[in-house]
Amino acid sequence: MPNIKAAVKWVRQSEKRRVRNLSTKTRLKTLYKKALAAADNTAFARTVESAFDKAANKGIIHPNKAARKKARLARALRKAAATA
Repeated sequence: MPNIKAAVKWVRQSEKRRVRNLSTKTRLKTLYKKALAAADNTAFARTVESAFDKAANKGIIHPNKAARKKARLARALRKAAATA
């Protein structure tokens, strides 16, 4: 436990952020899996890409991770369109 009063507050803030970020990360993973499952729905894919961009802008995930996920989703959509 921290000795400094301000450090106690930092711990509280960090825990609050951790829980909020974990919730967002879990939601992103779920959206990504649903978008891959419904690869024919491009409107839903745009929503997922937007969610990744927002998370990257807020600093919840790294911008490169957001770009990588978006690229892999786009590649899966192209592959699904080619086979259909």
